[in-house]
Amino acid sequence: MEQNNFLGKLLSQLNSTLAVICLMLVSLGNAQADKVPGFEALKSGNHFAIMRHAIAPGFGDPANFELRVCSTQRNLSQGGIEQAKRIGDRFRENGITEAKVYTSQWCRCIDTAKHLNLGKAEELPAMNSFFETQERGEMQNQQLKEWLAEQDLSKPLVLVAHQVNITALAGVYPASGEIIVVERTAAGELEVTDRIQTE
Repeated sequence: MEQNNFLGKLLSQLNSTLAVICLMLVSLGNAQADKVPGFEALKSGNHFAIMRHAIAPGFGDPANFELRVCSTQRNLSQGGIEQAKRIGDRFRENGITEAKVYTSQWCRCIDTAKHLNLGKAEELPAMNSFFETQERGEMQNQQLKEWLAEQDLSKPLVLVAHQVNITALAGVYPASGEIIVVERTAAGELEVTDRIQTE
């Protein structure tokens, strides 16, 4: 009888231990599955992220647009501000707490970069919108490519720009706040490796 009790307790302990191990394996599997390839690539080097500014209602820019006067521009809505903050959280949730951040000089891009809270953003004129000045597109895109070729990508690099800039550089039409992860190959080419939706 005592031997049966002992065996029963031993089996019960083994079952409990196996259950704990199974839960740990499932949890580990879920953690691996939750990893976003684009964020992992950004941490590996030779990749950068270029994202469209967060939600800014409207189309193009007003006729009275002035570069340094935000009141003359399309700006982030409250929803856009909250979106930019959530995007910053997505970076942090995926292990990127700090990045080199560059932005267009348009207010909606500067504000998006600020609300990401990944580091002080520097202005990069090559990413200014050329939606209203299409003749500048090819020149600016070339300037951006040349700048990117010189960057150290060992630390995550995040660029905040406009749809026209991203389409010219990467060949995709991004949604507001969408993150495009691009690889700079050994041959110096730029290849899209992931598109991260943020809404």
